Amino acid sequence: MDRSQCNKAIRCTVEQCANHCDHAEYCALDAITVGTHETSPTVDQCTDCKSFTRKCC
Repeated sequence: MDRSQCNKAIRCTVEQCANHCDHAEYCALDAITVGTHETSPTVDQCTDCKSFTRKCC
C-alpha cells in the first residue's frame, strides 16, 4: 500500500493503523468499513473502523 497517497475524504488520527497516511491525518485507503461492537449503538464510542490494521514494527 502506498501510504503517501492520502484520501482527503477520510480523516484519521490513528497513527497506529497500517492504513494511516504517512504525512497527514488521513487514511490511505480508497474506502473504509465502519461497524459497531454494540447491539444498539447510542454514542460515537460504540462505532469502530473495521478497516483498521495494526501497524507493524
